[in-house]
Amino acid sequence: MRERDGEGTGAGPAGRPSLSSRLSIRLFAITALAVMSAEVLIFVPSIANFRRDWLESKLETVSVATLVSEFGEGGVLLSPEQEAELLRALDARLIAIREPGVTKLLARAPDVGGVDLMVELESEGPFAAVAAAFDTLAFGGERLIRLVGPIGDGSITGEIVIEERPLRRAMLASSRNILLLSLSIASFAGALVFGAINLALLGPIRRMTQAMVRFAADPEDPSRIIAPSRRRDELGMAERELAGMQSALARTLREQRHLADLGLAVSKINHDLRNILASAQLVSDRLSDLPDAQVQRFAPILIRSLDRALVYTQSVLAYGQATESLPTRRHILLRRLVDEVFEMQLLPPDGGIELVNAVPERFEVEVDPEQMFRALSNLVRNAVQALEGDDSQAIVRRVSVLAERTGDAGVRLSVEDTGPGLSEPARAHLFKAFRGSTRAGGTGLGLAIAAEIVAAHGGRIRLSDETLAGARFEVDLPSPAPVRTDD
Repeated sequence: MRERDGEGTGAGPAGRPSLSSRLSIRLFAITALAVMSAEVLIFVPSIANFRRDWLESKLETVSVATLVSEFGEGGVLLSPEQEAELLRALDARLIAIREPGVTKLLARAPDVGGVDLMVELESEGPFAAVAAAFDTLAFGGERLIRLVGPIGDGSITGEIVIEERPLRRAMLASSRNILLLSLSIASFAGALVFGAINLALLGPIRRMTQAMVRFAADPEDPSRIIAPSRRRDELGMAERELAGMQSALARTLREQRHLADLGLAVSKINHDLRNILASAQLVSDRLSDLPDAQVQRFAPILIRSLDRALVYTQSVLAYGQATESLPTRRHILLRRLVDEVFEMQLLPPDGGIELVNAVPERFEVEVDPEQMFRALSNLVRNAVQALEGDDSQAIVRRVSVLAERTGDAGVRLSVEDTGPGLSEPARAHLFKAFRGSTRAGGTGLGLAIAAEIVAAHGGRIRLSDETLAGARFEVDLPSPAPVRTDD
């Protein structure tokens, strides 16, 4: 069962992504998580140092109590009330000092029992300090700690028994402060990154996305093509490439629509033209029976032309498509085919255009005769039309068709003329229908048809760059089967 629009895809109204699936929100969350991860790495040693500093501060308070040790020499001891006052002031259960060779007990609570944890700061390493800190956070609170460490200049060692509850309370308060500070820093950093990325990256991306959506709604409307910004970075390049792609696509769609309309018009015209040609064929058959010499000369050419025209119109109606059918290859004498192409030009005797068939007499090729006739006819007709505009008697006007074997056992056919050559715009769009015309007012269909026929034979056609004047089109055909040549 298909999902309804917007369901299961994270899409909001009108195809827009929901808040949770927006890239900007994800980037904000990733940035905040990255900062929080860094803060966790900072928190571990920080809480261990906080514990050590707190314990060291407790030991330093013992140095104040050492002042009473002087009374021990004279036999003056603290009264129970003074001991209790001292323990209350230092928040301790037992206070003692160790001097070289002697240990002095300064104060001791009457109810002090056995200690639960022994801490010697001087021998505690960094990893042990981290483990002890997290042990206090997780399990501390009701234990007694016996803390031993140097005080003063290090010559005296202090010893104090304290409850772990105040230490744990202070560590929790410090952890809370670090957490709040981390959240503030993460939020601030995430907001900065969100704003920067939204301004520099996501904004242009949204603009391109909206432009693509608008263009998709009506690709043939040139006003919907994105106007690239002046950015010089990758996004600016993407905008320019998108604009170029949209322009090319819009142009292609217009051309396809034009071709579709033209194809429909041609099909309609072709339907009626077939009937007209059939009538003309009947008339030409009757004309061939007349004894007139001129009629007998031109009637076969007219009949062959009408036969080919009927075949072409029938093909258009049968296939209804612009592509050529697969060639039906036959062994033909290329020189005879070129003679037929020249006959179809029907040039006036005094026209001044010379048609030269330079193909060897017995030169054989394996091609579809009808398709190759059309391809050569289009190339020769273009060459003749290029020469018809020159009226000067001094200009040589000649169209030549040549053929030769190539080194890879293929065949190269050449159609060259002595005309003015091709302009740069025509060279840029050769073999493209409606864009590759070699003369003003042309459609460019002749070269497009020739190129398609050659491609169907597995060959290629190109405009030679070796000629300084005129134009030379070269058709390279592979040789699918051995052929022979008798020059």
